[in-house]
Amino acid sequence: MFHQLVNHNDDLRRLVEKGYAVAIDGGYLVIRDIPYLDALKALRTGAFVAKLEFVDKLTVKQDDHQVWFAGAVPHGLDGNPIPNLGGGPQGLALGEASKDVVVERRFSNKPKVTEKFADFFDKIESYVTIISGPAMELYHASPYTFRTVEKMSDSVFKFHDTLTSRAEITDLSAKFANDVVAIIGLGGTGAYVLDFLVKTPVRETRAFDLDTFHIHNAFRSPGRLQDEGELGKPKAEVYQARYENFRHGLKVERKFIDASCEADFEGVTFAFVCVDKGSSRAAIFDLLIAKGIPFIDVGMGLNRKRGPVNGMLRTTYYSAADGQKVRDKALAEMSDQPDDIYRTNIQISEINALNACLAVIRFKQLRGFYFEEIPYYDLLLEIGDLKIVGESELQ
Repeated sequence: MFHQLVNHNDDLRRLVEKGYAVAIDGGYLVIRDIPYLDALKALRTGAFVAKLEFVDKLTVKQDDHQVWFAGAVPHGLDGNPIPNLGGGPQGLALGEASKDVVVERRFSNKPKVTEKFADFFDKIESYVTIISGPAMELYHASPYTFRTVEKMSDSVFKFHDTLTSRAEITDLSAKFANDVVAIIGLGGTGAYVLDFLVKTPVRETRAFDLDTFHIHNAFRSPGRLQDEGELGKPKAEVYQARYENFRHGLKVERKFIDASCEADFEGVTFAFVCVDKGSSRAAIFDLLIAKGIPFIDVGMGLNRKRGPVNGMLRTTYYSAADGQKVRDKALAEMSDQPDDIYRTNIQISEINALNACLAVIRFKQLRGFYFEEIPYYDLLLEIGDLKIVGESELQ
């Protein structure tokens, strides 16, 4: 991939050919071996980091005129800090392939005439002149080491995850790196959970559903009906095909999950239970609690007692330590409800999506990606007033 990016971007190619120590780390361009002077005019070596904005899979452009710097405050030949660099102290988490690059500050220096750089080559050349110039003059140091670091941080995505670099949340995204997440049930809510999880950098996603994809599923499924050829096929086949080009580590199986499916959950670190039959839920709970796998169960109860559809959405977290205690509270239906309006009303994709959102947000809170003020294990949202209530204390 490194060579493909260099070959498809003239400015990156020129940086490599001139001898800069170029590397690509996710959504960042990293230039190592940048000489500079510290406060004592001693020779030091740092690194530049700049955001990559991917236009397509192999074409990049610069995000702005700024760069990060891994190093101390650079000084001039007069022993004073180099002026007009702007920015200031600031950290930035990079990927595993760039653990040696510890970002300490950010610089902001625009070209006086154009007020923007033509490309990455122009940007790096400008900052090298300003920051490395004194070291190059005093010590004859050179930033042109012709050293490239072609190893790139591994990614589960088949596209470059530029949103992570643009938002500067690489450290938070890394919290999912070791997760293997299972989704049981790909009905209305489960399909949206899958859609959200596919776009989350968990190491592996496993999904299970035995049913066939019919026209009513299209009304509460993310995305469009690809073609009529999807109808009548197993849901597992439909969703595997839809997301296959997006990420690695995706396995969607046509399978009914019960207590006998222990082997399918080896290595699973978290699960989402998205089934609408209480009897099926009971067997799945038996399996997950027995294996010590934390999970979130979702459910909804809808009715037309007042004319328009009303009801509750539920998101319940069963931790590995307290899963059985939460189960004993009987928050989730363990028997089938044949008169549930949910089984006949298919025009509720927004409610399915909302239920999935609550579940995935709660999972990301548990991983430390989202802030968690109160550790709720049970959340209820009423459609009528759109208020959420929660329980956090297990008695």
